[in-house]
Amino acid sequence: MKLLIGNRNYSTWSLRPWLVLKHFEIPFEDEVLQLSGPGWRENLAARSPTAKVPVLLDGELVVPETIAIIEYLADSFPDRAIWPRDRAERALARAAAAEMHAGFSALRTHAPMNLRASHPGKIDLDAVRRDLHRVETLWGDLLGRSSGPYLFGDFSAADAMFAPLATRLRTYELPVSDVAQCYVEAIYALPAFQAWRALALQEPWIVDDDEIDVIQGRVAPGTLA
Repeated sequence: MKLLIGNRNYSTWSLRPWLVLKHFEIPFEDEVLQLSGPGWRENLAARSPTAKVPVLLDGELVVPETIAIIEYLADSFPDRAIWPRDRAERALARAAAAEMHAGFSALRTHAPMNLRASHPGKIDLDAVRRDLHRVETLWGDLLGRSSGPYLFGDFSAADAMFAPLATRLRTYELPVSDVAQCYVEAIYALPAFQAWRALALQEPWIVDDDEIDVIQGRVAPGTLA
């Protein structure tokens, strides 16, 4: 089984199924497909049916799209409890994952994931205030039900879906409650996340489209080292 991923420092959608594979000790290998540089779009289109990452390869089967990959893994390894065992909790976990998949567009647009960086004060809080309020409410409700440290007690696919959002809160030091901050710390303490982050910090590549100083016009594209 192989997972095709993008640059670890930036690729939020790649991080999610990678965490599931790593945390639940499912044997796999990964391959990074560059998200910048000469010919990167053509190379991606040649390897991925959607010209996007991630893509899971399992024998002859090619599965694109993060949630589809996670569901395939859950079906393939039912002993791993990738989703909560309880039916009601599982429904809530899938609802939360679907909301993350389709929502929080302001945070995703204005605060791109960047695990190597620290950019306090660079995000217009008015632009992301509604998303911050919603994530506080959602996390607070679920953590109140489960008592933490993860949304449904033990780490699950729902937490994998929200892990990139947790990194945005830290990278840009966005104002959140103690409850939300504790959840961010729990994500960063997860061994699987630590393994991903360690590899991200070693990457030399820069993707200008995901660098806030380029996005906001502080530096010119192609000038970050």
